[in-house]
Amino acid sequence: MTNTEAPIGVYDSGVGGLSVLRALHSQLPFEATLYFADQAKVPYGERPLEEVRQLAEGVTRMMMHEGAKLIVIACNTASAAALKYLRDLYPKFPFVGMEPAVKPAAEQTLSGKVGVLATPSTFQGELYASVVERFAKDVQIFEATCPGLVKQIERGYLQTPLTRRILQQALQPMLAEGVDTLVMGCTHFPFVIPLIQQIAGEGVRVIDPAPAIARQTERVLMQHDLLRSPAAEPTQRYLTSGDPSRFSRLLEQLLGVRAQPERWHWVGDSLLRG
Repeated sequence: MTNTEAPIGVYDSGVGGLSVLRALHSQLPFEATLYFADQAKVPYGERPLEEVRQLAEGVTRMMMHEGAKLIVIACNTASAAALKYLRDLYPKFPFVGMEPAVKPAAEQTLSGKVGVLATPSTFQGELYASVVERFAKDVQIFEATCPGLVKQIERGYLQTPLTRRILQQALQPMLAEGVDTLVMGCTHFPFVIPLIQQIAGEGVRVIDPAPAIARQTERVLMQHDLLRSPAAEPTQRYLTSGDPSRFSRLLEQLLGVRAQPERWHWVGDSLLRG
């Protein structure tokens, strides 16, 4: 296999990164992909950053072993905890990470008030603090962690009363303050954008970072001369450290994809197949 034919590795704690994978398939339809959902360890947002960094390193080693030519860390928590660390560890290997879309929100808000929905670990990370410091000095930022929302989305409960209640508790204080722009600071959250828009109303803009991440991935592939030519149909592999049959149902629900996910499991700090 040549480098250009090798897959793009895409990694998340669970199904959230599928929102990024969806954008990648739209932006780069000729690319093969290797998606790993660490569902045995989800949610990452409640774990210490050091533990998330160790998990991300284990996933990176596995994806490199499986032939990935670039890795997209399609998880805000893992990006906050491990992106700089992994780039230092593997300086010649290309990574793309998630950065909260505070900059476009700050540019687009009319009220000067922006809401960010993310996990506690993302808010605690240096990456988020840096983005706010650089791009949001002239706007007010309102933050909410949406406890329990990642677990609801992992179960496929996108429109249930509990999911609505979690979002209402997060959004209503922000909306009362005049927030007119919402940032999805967790890759799981774009799957409930329809419900968010129902609660927030038409006057509130919701920013999904996935399309921008897909465009950045294309730029990095071009820089490294790794773009795949539109030849044979690319392969799409799906891996999980959780229950493959449950992941299969979520793949169909969230992406409309029918696939047989592969089971991998943690042994110490390494991932093994089967």
